[in-house]
Parts: sequence; C-alpha cells; structure tokens
Amino acid sequence: MKGPDYPTVSVIMPVRNEADFIERSLRSVATSTYPKDRFEVLVVDGMSDDGTREVVTRLAREFPNVRLLDNPQRFVSQAMNAGIRAARGDIIVRVDGHALVVPSFLAESVRLLLAHPECWCAGGTIETVAHGLWGRVIAAALATPLGAGNAMFRRGGYEGYVDTLAFGAYWRWVFDRVGLFDEELVRNQDDELNARIIAAGGRIYMSSQIRTEYYARPSLGKLWRQYYQYGFWRIRTIQKLGRPAAVRQVVPLAFVGALALAVAAAFIGSTGRLLLAAFASAYGIALAVGTCMVVRRVGWRASGLAFVVFLVLHFAYGLGSWRGVLAFALLRHRAPRSMTLPSR
Repeated sequence: MKGPDYPTVSVIMPVRNEADFIERSLRSVATSTYPKDRFEVLVVDGMSDDGTREVVTRLAREFPNVRLLDNPQRFVSQAMNAGIRAARGDIIVRVDGHALVVPSFLAESVRLLLAHPECWCAGGTIETVAHGLWGRVIAAALATPLGAGNAMFRRGGYEGYVDTLAFGAYWRWVFDRVGLFDEELVRNQDDELNARIIAAGGRIYMSSQIRTEYYARPSLGKLWRQYYQYGFWRIRTIQKLGRPAAVRQVVPLAFVGALALAVAAAFIGSTGRLLLAAFASAYGIALAVGTCMVVRRVGWRASGLAFVVFLVLHFAYGLGSWRGVLAFALLRHRAPRSMTLPSR
C-alpha cells in the first residue's frame, strides 16, 4: 500500500476518569507507524472529573489527528456509537483508555482485513499486565484456560477465525449492515456485536502478530465487581441473541448451579455427600492445575494467591449470571441501578 491506497482509520477510545493512564495509552495510538494523515483518534469521554479531559486536550494540541468528544451518558456503548457517527474513517478500531498498543497495531489490523476479505473484523491478542504481586497473579490467571476458557484473544498463540475478540478493527460498512453497539449493555458489548456479525455471515480473524497490553487494576474487590457484572450482563446478551455465542459463557452459571445442587443433595443422604465430594475433588484438581500454570509465570509465592483469584473469577461470574437470570429471565426487570453504573 502506498499513500492514498491506505484505508482511512478512525480509532475510538471510550474513556472515563483515566487521568493516571490516558497519556500513555493515547500516545501509544497517536504514535502508530500507520501514515499520520490516514488515521484519526477520537477520545469519547464520559464526562471525567479527574483531569482526563485536560490531558486529552493537551495531547490534541501535540497530535492534530486527536479529537475529544463528549459522552454525557458515560457508558461504553454510547461512547462507541457517538464515535462511529463522528468518524471519518473506512475502518473503525476500538482501543480502551487503559491499554497500550504496539506501534504496528493499526498497520497490522488493516493488513489483516485486506488479506482476509471474507472477514468483517480483525484483531489480535490481549496481554493482561499489572503491577504488584496480586496484579501479576490476576494477569497470569486470566491467561490460563481455567481463567479464560477458550477465549483465544486472552490466551494468545493462535492464528485463525474466532468467535470474538477485543479491540477489533471493523470495516465501517459493518455497522450499516448489523447496527451499532447495543446501548442497553453495560458489559459484553463487543461480544454481542461480534455475535451479530457472525450471524449475518461475517467472520472474525485473530492474529498473534497484533498485540495489546491491558493494565488490570490489582484489586480483588474490583476484579469481583468486574466479573460479577460480566456474568450479570451475559444473561441479557444471551436473551438478545437467543443463545450463548460460546459454551464458555455459561460454564460459570452451570458450575455455581451444580455446586448448589450438590450441597443441597449432601443434606439429603450419603449419595448426595458422595456427589459433593466428587464435585469438590474435581474442582480442586482443576484449581491445582490452574495454580501450577500461574506459578510457572509468577513464582511459588503466587500459589495461594492464584487459588483465591480463580475462586473470585468463577464465583463472581457465576453468581452474577444467576442474578441476571433472576432479574432478566424470571422477574423480567431491567438492571438495578447498582448494576448500571459504569465502573472503572
């Protein structure tokens, strides 16, 4: 590709209160190796009050292709849709304000889309990184099958078609074909959009050559809240699609439900107690295997911490899913206010 042969790209960054990280994230995008006159960066801010807007405004003076847009509704879906409506590019790329992309991120994303004309979306892997021992354990756990299932964009080392990925590059016409991001969803917006793409006959391609570092916040409380919300909104996403996009999305729901049944059976008789013992043993083996994977990356100090992190991931997602079943499927309510506030 030369000069005008490069497709134009609009990078949309939905942010809110990211003052501590937005400069690093925005610079990683703005200094991309992609031709500067062929891409723009739209930072769509959810009315931050921590100095994020001031940082973006300053960087916009340094990088003329950076623009700041307002998102009074604060949620990611509304931010993405506002960015898409304002975008000038042939290709739309999402990058979060807490991520760092490699210099070739945009060029490789465009190359993949052009190399695979059957694909409506292309992207790469996410490497979750964090500071501190807890943060490193969380990041390592999320890179294992026990933490991420078969979500290949989290585990890496894969090249080919996938059911979803994060920070994808989409042809602009895709949104005309399948619609914009669902503004009801607080979580899982990318998954729901990607499921609509596949249902419409599109394909999604992932390459390990495209890498993004996502900085997780090393807090068990925030991890619990995040995955509880993932599970809760997963149920609404499944309702909208009519089915889960992948089996892994309902495994935590089934796990918590089966555990509750096994505990109840244990109070009834000896057969129930044997069932609970078998269930606990199988889960214990899985935890041991997952912990060994984390220890290989972080060291022996991580062994006890990894055990706790896996419990948080599984039970937060599973219990959130069951609350979603109660709220959306049984009571047919909308989400309670506490579940709609966007968390950092």
